[in-house]
Amino acid sequence: MVKVKVCSIQYPERYVVRRIVQAAHAELQSEFPDLELEITDLSDPAQIGRYAFVLVLPTLVIEEQAVCSGRFPAKDEVRAWLHQAALIDAQNRA
Repeated sequence: MVKVKVCSIQYPERYVVRRIVQAAHAELQSEFPDLELEITDLSDPAQIGRYAFVLVLPTLVIEEQAVCSGRFPAKDEVRAWLHQAALIDAQNRA
């Protein structure tokens, strides 16, 4: 299971990034049919501060690593990050 955190104090920003992550995940299902995501929304400034200095604009965290902060990531970017995390997840399960 790949752990994803979507950080922003504003709901609309978290919603948009969550939808991008879900779309990228759907594209990866053919290659990684067993890939599961645990998506968590973080809206508490103290928790967001552990990953980024930006509170209003979104930050995307995959497996405890901030991969994008201060902007909305492109679906292709998210797909690449999830692909990398899925490969590591598959290796860890083997």
